[in-house]
Formats: sequence, structure tokens, C-alpha cells
Amino acid sequence: MSRLIMRVAVFMFFGLFFVMSFNMISAEADADENVEAQSLVSKARATFESFMADDGMVWLHKNLKDARGVLIVPQMLKGGFFLGASGGSGVLLVRDEKTGEWSEPAFYHIGSVSLGLQVGASAAEVVMLVMTKKGADALLATRVKPGGDVSAALGPYGAGMAAKGVTADIISFARTKGAYLGLSVEGSVIDTADSLNKAYYGKPVVPADILIIHNVTNPKSAELRSALKKAAK
Repeated sequence: MSRLIMRVAVFMFFGLFFVMSFNMISAEADADENVEAQSLVSKARATFESFMADDGMVWLHKNLKDARGVLIVPQMLKGGFFLGASGGSGVLLVRDEKTGEWSEPAFYHIGSVSLGLQVGASAAEVVMLVMTKKGADALLATRVKPGGDVSAALGPYGAGMAAKGVTADIISFARTKGAYLGLSVEGSVIDTADSLNKAYYGKPVVPADILIIHNVTNPKSAELRSALKKAAK
């Protein structure tokens, strides 16, 4: 009987040790992702403000007020030259058409076999304007393919391009080292970054919770939201 009790005690000890170790690892992972999420929000603000300070982004400046949403990817990396894995993470904010207020950021991953980065460009920063309800609704899904599920187009660049007519659900602008870069997002895949959303808001959430229902908040997004509101005026 004593042997049985001892075996049960040993089993319970190791079981408790395993649970505690798992919880500690999970807590550390959550903390790391929270730091990553906040860093991404800060970098998104810097990227957006840099685009707004670019005199060549006339079309972006002029049409931001009509956009339903903005997806900002501070760093899009390319693994190869002609064909290679490309991708990055970003945040999407949606504008309330009645109040003009911008939502909290929802986190996304974007990737593709090739995102059309020019030869010699290994990284880019990207801003995508979501111009239609169809585009905004599509991004509430788990996965969306620009050029497939929704139409996508390259944004015009240059001081004389303000009046150029461009129609698409999503219009993308990209730069590398401060220079304009023609980046096609057709054929890419945009996925929700569930773990980053959970880490940033402290509980599991879907994009609709963040962008439409507004039942989660994080005060650390205030500077990014303020920059978008100011620029959209």
C-alpha cells in the first residue's frame, strides 16, 4: 500500500511540475508576443507618418479621407530575387464613416511566393488603402487573397498623379529605403494574426471584435490612431 501511495505521490508531483512548467512557458510566450505586437504598432505609426511626409504620395494623401481602412506593414521581407518567399506583419485600422474615428488595430500576416518586389529590393514598407466595403468586409475573414477575393491595384506615385483615377478594393503603396517601389500584392495571402491579437488585447478576439464591435481597447494605440485621424482631415 505504501508503494502505491508513493507512486501516486510521484505521479502527482511530476504532473504538477509539468503543468507549472507549461504555464510558465505560455506566460513567457504571451509576454514576448505582447512586446512584438506593441513594437509593430509603434513601427506602423512611424511608417505611416513617413508616407504622409513623402511629397510623392499625393494620391495617398488626397484619397485617405475616402478610405474605409488602412493596412500598414512596416517591413515586408523578400527571401529571394525572382521567386522567393515574401511576407511581413501589419495592422489594419478601419474608419467609422459616421464619426470619422479610427478603430483599434487588428493584426495580420501577409505572405506570398512572390509579392513582386523588384530585383535588388530585399525589404519594403507598405501601406494599403482599403477603398470599398467589399474590401473591408473581406478582411474580417480568416484569410483573403488580393486579386482573387478582392481586386487590388498599385497606387499612383508622383506630384502629377493626384487626379489619376484608380479603382480597386485595395490599393497598395510601397517604398524601400525611402524610394517608391512598385509592389503588386495580387496573389498574396492576408491572414489574421490571432496570437498577436490575443497578446495585445489580453484575450482571444477576432477582427470583428476589434474593428466593428469595438469591445476591446488598448491605450497604447492612441498615437497611431491620432496620426490617422489627423492625416485623414
